[in-house]
Amino acid sequence: MEQLNVPQGQFFLSRYPVRKKENLRAWDAADEYILNYLAENDVDLSGNLLIINDSFGALTTALSEYQPTLITDSYLAQQGADYNLKHNNLKQNERFSDEIQLLDSLQQPTEPLDVALIKVPKSLSMLEEQLHRIRPFITENTVIIGAAMAKGIHNSTLKLFEQLIGPTTTSLAVKKARLIFSRLDADLSAPKNPYPLTMTLENCGFAHTQFELSNHANVFSREKLDIGTRFFLQNLPKEIPGNRIIDLGCGNGVVGLMAAERFPEAELTFVDESFMAVDSARINFQRAFPEREAHFKATDCLHGIPKSSTDLILNNPPFHQNNVVGDFIAQQMFRESRQVLKQGGELWVIGNRHLGYHVALKRLFGNCTTVASNKKFVILKAVKR
Repeated sequence: MEQLNVPQGQFFLSRYPVRKKENLRAWDAADEYILNYLAENDVDLSGNLLIINDSFGALTTALSEYQPTLITDSYLAQQGADYNLKHNNLKQNERFSDEIQLLDSLQQPTEPLDVALIKVPKSLSMLEEQLHRIRPFITENTVIIGAAMAKGIHNSTLKLFEQLIGPTTTSLAVKKARLIFSRLDADLSAPKNPYPLTMTLENCGFAHTQFELSNHANVFSREKLDIGTRFFLQNLPKEIPGNRIIDLGCGNGVVGLMAAERFPEAELTFVDESFMAVDSARINFQRAFPEREAHFKATDCLHGIPKSSTDLILNNPPFHQNNVVGDFIAQQMFRESRQVLKQGGELWVIGNRHLGYHVALKRLFGNCTTVASNKKFVILKAVKR
């Protein structure tokens, strides 16, 4: 936990989930820039304040006295904001606790916005979808400020603001961060929101059914099936030790869909930390199997799933959180998978060969076998003994 010093006060912030020996901060220079700008320019925050994509709650915590609404696609970001509010004794304050709203990316404001603060996401598609969602609540008086590290702001970023909102300018860089200023052009004819996208999965060699897949804007590989998932689908289990299956890090749910087709009696649970991913999986499963039930859960890895309750976990772990690359999420997924699996239950993992997941799996499970591999990917199986 480190201290953020800004004009709004001093705040002790942690990344989430909280890890021992964390050496990364819960905020970046873009957060500092936007908070300093608001104070130096005496921006009126007394009205309806919206914050979008606040990764660990730095902006939400620093501006908590103005009762902001936070919209994010990340379950972890929601939990991070909640954690930091509580640990700065802000969530217990009766004045604030009922007024700070933590919404997911499928929700939207209910009233016109006075100020909108947008941490620009890495995904241009995500930014596009978010601007579409808030545009009906923007007026000519709304203050709109985007913020990101300078390397994350491109001509395409500014063009998107201009196409969907109106005239847009940028600030000078400070500590390698920049701000974006946009104001509504009420006469602008904005293009239609293209999301969710839809693609058809057919003639792929591993599905007997033609599946139509809907993908929200923040879903990985939303326009076509990525080569890693395709390889995984070609090598899914032909039999399972029981009937409870979890698609962990489900994305649009295509791996779980194939498992559901192969095992008609199986009970499927789709898990991801992205609200858009979980909703995409829900849409796709209900379209493909309207008579079957499944469970859909946005959470941190397998948090909230009962121990020793599952027979098979299918997992394609992400190797980054926001802009930080590492295997810490995969390691957490492996540990929690072992807890959630029944005796004899199996964890199937696909990953790039160079990531060396077999080392961690053998250490945790005491065994690890290679199911299939090619030049780029390897599929591993670990059994809970």
